[in-house]
Amino acid sequence: MKYLKLSNLILTVLAVVAGLRPFNSLGQGNTASQSNILDSTAKVLPFAPGIVNTRYDEEATSFSPDNKTVYFFMGSVYPTICYSQNINGQWTTPQVASFSGKWSEMDPFVSPDGKKLFFTSNRPLPGAPQNAANKRFELWYADNIGADNWGEPHHLDAPVNTGNESNFAPSVDGKGTLYWCAWDREGNKGVQGYYSTWLGDHYEKAKLLTIAGVSNIHDPFVAANGKYLVCFSGKDIYVSFADKDGWQTAQKLGRPVNTGDDLNSPYVSHDGKMLYFSSGRLKGFYKRNPENPALSYDELVKENDNLFNGSGNILMVPVNLPDGR
Repeated sequence: MKYLKLSNLILTVLAVVAGLRPFNSLGQGNTASQSNILDSTAKVLPFAPGIVNTRYDEEATSFSPDNKTVYFFMGSVYPTICYSQNINGQWTTPQVASFSGKWSEMDPFVSPDGKKLFFTSNRPLPGAPQNAANKRFELWYADNIGADNWGEPHHLDAPVNTGNESNFAPSVDGKGTLYWCAWDREGNKGVQGYYSTWLGDHYEKAKLLTIAGVSNIHDPFVAANGKYLVCFSGKDIYVSFADKDGWQTAQKLGRPVNTGDDLNSPYVSHDGKMLYFSSGRLKGFYKRNPENPALSYDELVKENDNLFNGSGNILMVPVNLPDGR
């Protein structure tokens, strides 16, 4: 979520799942050792540096079902949803999504079947003057009309958007249940997570997403099969597994994922093998050497023109979570 900036995620999921249980059914099973979750030698790396990751702000990944297209948003003045295609193993120069580029839009999420793309936007509401942005950020979706093309966006009406709060970071499971977070919604102070079940032709009344171990839930990501959920709370990323009673106590990921840096937008690959997240962290990527001479102005410009200049980057780390499909 752009306005709550959430690198090493390597141990993120590692510590997370380390104390968690490998799935048998609905999260039931024996305690897994940390080595089963993540290789201790794994490193957090930038995703597609110089292509998707640039010196500007990039955040919030979501992949098409075939993993051939990645969606994200770029920019800090007017965040805009973009996409890049993987052709012959190489990510192409990003393009602006067919529905974006005019209003502030972020948090793209492709549904598990690839038929819808949900996102956050301040575009004008239906029936409102079309030359002025909405005062709030609300949830929208667009239908896929072929390849990486999307139809005219649709506003998610009540009970998802109520017109009384801003909603962010949508995520959808394979049954169509929608998860997101919102500011000061329905008397709940601060940012909290919510979910709404898809009933075939409309959404059920939104419910507060409560998980033991976290006091608030930002940017909830849910696996397509609904078996686990990843989110951040405070400055840390957590994982919770589903069980017959709801969600197990959230487990905080360890270092080098949670290091005190701001993190956001966790996302796990369809097969559970890669964790993506966004951060402006510098630790482990860049540090001035105080033993060197002071920078000249040209050197200062070069430093700020670098991938690791404090702007948001999309980072990734291998993990061993259950297949989420």
